[in-house]
Amino acid sequence: MIDLKHKRGVVTGGGGFLGSQIVNQLRQEGCEDVSVPRSSEFDLTDPQAVERLFTQRRPHVVIHGAALCGGIGANRDNPGRFFYVNAIMGIQLIEAARRHSTEKTVVIGTICAYPKFTPSPFAESALWDGYPEETNAPYGLAKKMLLVQCQAYREQYGMNAIYLLPVNLYGPGDNFDLESSHVIPALIRKCLEAIANNRSEIVLWGDGSPTREFLYVEDAAKAIVAAAKQYDGSEPVNIGSGIEISIRDLAQKIAHITGFRGKIVWDATKPNGQPRRCLDVTRAEREFGFRSAMSLDEGLAQTIAWYSAHSKPLSANS
Repeated sequence: MIDLKHKRGVVTGGGGFLGSQIVNQLRQEGCEDVSVPRSSEFDLTDPQAVERLFTQRRPHVVIHGAALCGGIGANRDNPGRFFYVNAIMGIQLIEAARRHSTEKTVVIGTICAYPKFTPSPFAESALWDGYPEETNAPYGLAKKMLLVQCQAYREQYGMNAIYLLPVNLYGPGDNFDLESSHVIPALIRKCLEAIANNRSEIVLWGDGSPTREFLYVEDAAKAIVAAAKQYDGSEPVNIGSGIEISIRDLAQKIAHITGFRGKIVWDATKPNGQPRRCLDVTRAEREFGFRSAMSLDEGLAQTIAWYSAHSKPLSANS
């Protein structure tokens, strides 16, 4: 266990959706000196930039949340880029943390690393039981190699590096770009734009049958910081709500909350992605007492309200 008060922290990806919430939580814990390396100054794919980051900031705690990722379309269009960037950033960062004797390194993985047909709920022990879903396998495997690195460095060097597997996140500040967003922000934007432009239908990918689990971003940040403080184990830990919903039911729920009353059309020529995603979250509760607090309905309402307040006026050219 590590006391975060008066520690120097580095949060990669700290200016992003999840990272900014992690930074807030760290500061609430008394970790007032938190650095957020920007890619313009510290390109994490450049080993010299990574070395300069550690030399200048001298962190006691590193939380590696930086990632290059997106929805099914983005993964399908960028498999090589997603593999290389995510693998090389993590490998170099963990190696630098080892060489600089960082007290605690927290690596944020992805549930895209799980096998395509993992029995639900996903237990951490199933992580190596098969190949990931094809459209996001390069991203998922790149991230999973960082778990191997953390465990190998713990075994050989005694490095205190932990690996966390957050489920699909959502909430205020999410990415609403339809070319790269995940399912919840994409559904919210499509529904609100349809309302603004008097469209009678929206078209969604797949057939709506896959299931997903979602975690409010602030809950995820609280879990990650709790793990940074309290968890020192070698085994990966799922971070989620433990509640599963089909994409079809999710679309209907978002349509209801936004007020969209039109038709939802499913384009079955487009990929569904992994058939099911729901996590076994008992390890997180047992090891560091985490349970999600935000209900999906309330979290969706807050996310929709945030997007409505922060988006440009919606029009046919949005």
